[in-house]
Amino acid sequence: MTRLLARRLQQYVFTAVLMGMAAQSYAGKANDTLVYASDSEIENVSPYHNTMREGVTLAHLVWSNLVYRDPKTGEYKPELATDWQWESPTALLMHLRQGVKFHNGYNFTADDVVYTFGHIAGPNTDSVVPQSVNWIARTEKVDDYTVLLHLAKPFPAALEYLSGPTPIFPAKYFQNVKLAGFSRAPIGTGPYKVVQVIPGQGVTMEKNPDYFKESPLGQPKIGKLNFVVIRDPETLLAQLMTGQVDWIWRVPSDQTEALSSMPNLAVKSGETMRVGFVAMSIHSDSAEGKPFQDVRVRQAVNYAIDRQSMVTNLVKGGSKPVYTACFREQVACDASKVINYPFDRQKAKQLLAEAGYPNGFDTDIWAYRERDYTEAITQKRLSAICVRLAFVLDCITCSFR
Repeated sequence: MTRLLARRLQQYVFTAVLMGMAAQSYAGKANDTLVYASDSEIENVSPYHNTMREGVTLAHLVWSNLVYRDPKTGEYKPELATDWQWESPTALLMHLRQGVKFHNGYNFTADDVVYTFGHIAGPNTDSVVPQSVNWIARTEKVDDYTVLLHLAKPFPAALEYLSGPTPIFPAKYFQNVKLAGFSRAPIGTGPYKVVQVIPGQGVTMEKNPDYFKESPLGQPKIGKLNFVVIRDPETLLAQLMTGQVDWIWRVPSDQTEALSSMPNLAVKSGETMRVGFVAMSIHSDSAEGKPFQDVRVRQAVNYAIDRQSMVTNLVKGGSKPVYTACFREQVACDASKVINYPFDRQKAKQLLAEAGYPNGFDTDIWAYRERDYTEAITQKRLSAICVRLAFVLDCITCSFR
């Protein structure tokens, strides 16, 4: 795949929460419960077996990591590991916290770290995100509360990964119930424990009374958390406005102004590092893929996309159109040498004609979630639209004219 357009949406996550609640927790005072909702169901509650953002949220609530990264300072702090030392560029020694218990009462030990990284996550497992730990060649148990991570090669992001997509699972319990049983009744060491998982409906959690006191996250403040799946956007908003739901996200930008004017709701927005981009295959010799082997066709598509209009009318929230597939604060994100393509439909038509496609051509665009942005890219050049749902992907058949 070759990137033909990098369009950072500077996407804002719009969140609406009911006002008049506890200032810190936003939980209902009457029942000490926070209900948060999404239009997407997690295919498997286990964070190693789903790729959903909803799954990331659950992972931080139910499971613990070896390392914690303070989001305010960026500092790495002890979580399940009390300290660590680099014995060499490829050997990381970690001492583990004693006295930590899983939600079912099992003690947390080095065996859980070794089993998680070796048999639950990584290559040759059922994990859908093996890259989370494939930088670890082997996890060695030194004693019950010490592990030595042998890296495949020097990996500067080791602590970042250990603080992110690498929660620790209970080895003995997982071996007994297997993945199917674990997805129905997951166990972790996090601040909340799962009470019930109902496929298609959501996950019910309650505060973990045995959560270890030394945790850098602090102790949980809300008694119960309910994650519910509401696929219909109108129903989702209706339940928010009537108080059945306390918190939602991914609110369409055209609805935030109306929601902001309601006295019982608050709309919060925050910049994210998520990057939206369009890529195109130049390796296919099919009728659909072959046109993009010509650089003039790829340039034509760049000229044909009105980025500023998308920012102004769709993304909003102070976003800006850019031309790199990286966030401005990331290391080596240098946009000074990247070509900026202004919106120029006549130039696009000229380039298509020079490439031998004066009447355009048909192709498919595959998009993940951001269907409204995808349709905005294609709508002015569509002769026909065929939308079909394929798992989480929308396939739009479009004609570049």
